[in-house]
Amino acid sequence: MEQMSIEHKSQEDKSKEHKTMEHKNMKHKSLEQSGKYVYVFACHEDEQALCQLEMRTLLGAEAVIEARYAISARRVEPSRSPFLKLRMDVAFEADSLPELASALQTLTVGGATFKVVFAETDTAVSYDRQRNVERELGLGLRGKAEMRRPEQYFAVTELGGRWLFGEGSYGEAVWLQHQQKPQNYSTALGTRLARAVVNIAVPEVAGTRVIDPCCGMGTVLVEAMSMGIDIVGYDINPLAVRGARVNLDHFGMPDVVQIADMRTLVPHPTALHGSPEPIYDALILDMPYNLCSVLPEDEKLDMLQTARRLARRAVIITTEQMDPLLIKADFHIDSRCTVNKGNFSRQIIVCV
Repeated sequence: MEQMSIEHKSQEDKSKEHKTMEHKNMKHKSLEQSGKYVYVFACHEDEQALCQLEMRTLLGAEAVIEARYAISARRVEPSRSPFLKLRMDVAFEADSLPELASALQTLTVGGATFKVVFAETDTAVSYDRQRNVERELGLGLRGKAEMRRPEQYFAVTELGGRWLFGEGSYGEAVWLQHQQKPQNYSTALGTRLARAVVNIAVPEVAGTRVIDPCCGMGTVLVEAMSMGIDIVGYDINPLAVRGARVNLDHFGMPDVVQIADMRTLVPHPTALHGSPEPIYDALILDMPYNLCSVLPEDEKLDMLQTARRLARRAVIITTEQMDPLLIKADFHIDSRCTVNKGNFSRQIIVCV
């Protein structure tokens, strides 16, 4: 009887071991096939509409975008956006924290040191609870924990009743560094807004040619070039062009600015060989405005018709109602948002 009990126990142990191996193999497989990314973002109340438009553009129409997090199959560098704080490359999923901790026993830490961080998504989690979760999972990983300067970050979150874990990547506030440009003027776009507008205009960087035909002091140019975007700028004002060149040089960027009235611009040189196709892949136009004078309607229309001729996709920034003129210029309004700063409002209008 005792022998049968021992044999029975042995079979149970083997069965448990087999299930454990199956469980581990399944998790390795999900690591390879995941293709799922969780993003955590934050914005000021006045920027919510802008943030949502940027997230939809960068992460795709299929992305799930909530108030402070998004889930997407697209992999975007967090530093691209002024709103993205963290990206988690989901590698493990589990129904409970103990199940997740068990699955992580298969994980080999790539760097010499690591840190586990809790990412708040759809549920508010207390500070103590977050630290406890980080500690519990960190203790099970094979590697050396380092709180200050780890070589590798891992992120964990509880989302929709499930636990998710994966490599974490923090965003760097590149736009913040660009606020320290030597040349500026009071009505220029802020670097945070400019960076978001560039992302809305250019969701895919590779092979995209962009033009800013009223570039002013080069705020948009600096943000675009810092992301590796191929962009050129023009402005009718020689003083603005001079200031843009100073700013570009300050950040170690090449001079891509020329003096020109945008209404005289012609298609990109590579499109001039008998092709009727417009030109640049994207155009960003911050419509000129002045508190003391108003640009005549015919000049506005000329600018918009030139924009239509120059690019397949345009993001128009305006403080005025522009819809009738955009339609007259043969633009289709794809999406839009309004950005408020005190009593001052700008419309960001995406046209195709």
